[in-house]
Amino acid sequence: MAVVRMDGVEQTVSNIFCIGRNYAAHVAELGNQLEEEPLVFLKPTSALSLNGQDIALPTYSNDVHHECELVLLIGKGGHDIPVADALSHIAGVGIGLDLTARDVQSEAKKGGKPWTKAKGFRHAASVSDFVAVSHVDVSRPFSFSLQVNGETRQQGDTSLMLYPLATIISYLSQTYGLTAGDLIYTGTPQGVAALQAGDVLHLQLDGVVSADWTVAA
Repeated sequence: MAVVRMDGVEQTVSNIFCIGRNYAAHVAELGNQLEEEPLVFLKPTSALSLNGQDIALPTYSNDVHHECELVLLIGKGGHDIPVADALSHIAGVGIGLDLTARDVQSEAKKGGKPWTKAKGFRHAASVSDFVAVSHVDVSRPFSFSLQVNGETRQQGDTSLMLYPLATIISYLSQTYGLTAGDLIYTGTPQGVAALQAGDVLHLQLDGVVSADWTVAA
């Protein structure tokens, strides 16, 4: 059973939804096209790695990229959730890494194959503890950052999202349905790059919560 922690209490995880291409600058840096609706993919719960655990990179990839993202924990599920009500379904917020085996993903794209091998390996969904919405205002923009070995690699601002949080929640509820315990990785800003053995990562979400990982040698 996969769990995350919110305010020190374990929460069971249901599904892990991820939104791709949600920041224009990141779309441009990878040479991709803007999407007409949210681009959604899934990660297995076995990909979860909690704050402080070492990250083991998959042996079948030589180019695993970090993608730092705001992560939502859904507290109340539902179908066809209106945009106006969507934020009330959030239980907590955290900061996480959507790790991507870029070389494997590129080959999958060329062949029109799924991205699962590139996105779903162990530790590919690394996430901090969550802070309950009673402690934060989810209606305002969040800023976040990733440092690797003390150097800032990524800086994000959710006001720059192509699809805001409420739109993402409403869309997922209409297309798939949402369940209490679902995680939503909301997209990464520009600055993605390859990780190396021994890298030390520090993620910060707007002074609300932080997380640290080391890439295993």
